[in-house]
Amino acid sequence: MIQIFGTNKSFDCKSAQRFFKERRIPFQFIDLKEKEMSQGEFESVFSSIKKQSGGKAEAVEAMTDKNSKDYASIAYLDDEDKVEKLFENQLTLLKLPVCRNGKTEATVGMQQKIWETWS
Repeated sequence: MIQIFGTNKSFDCKSAQRFFKERRIPFQFIDLKEKEMSQGEFESVFSSIKKQSGGKAEAVEAMTDKNSKDYASIAYLDDEDKVEKLFENQLTLLKLPVCRNGKTEATVGMQQKIWETWS
């Protein structure tokens, strides 16, 4: 089952939901305003992105929304602290949508090319 973490107001989150709906791929939408990712969910997303991007620093870079008004608060932290801040401030710092396919595959942002391989 595919999970989409995001907000109802985000254009990209709505686009992700439409992408899966149009292809009749079942998904669960989790509104980060109501319920954030658990530590385990976040770690599985992070390890998947780390595997795709080639390392911890690259994964942090890929997952962070640089347009966020809170970006300045983590821009100069070291990677370990950035990961912690991303987890603590999912709603304001994560690039959305965060899509999970099981425990091993995940994407951040709009990644239709990857999602097409999930069906």
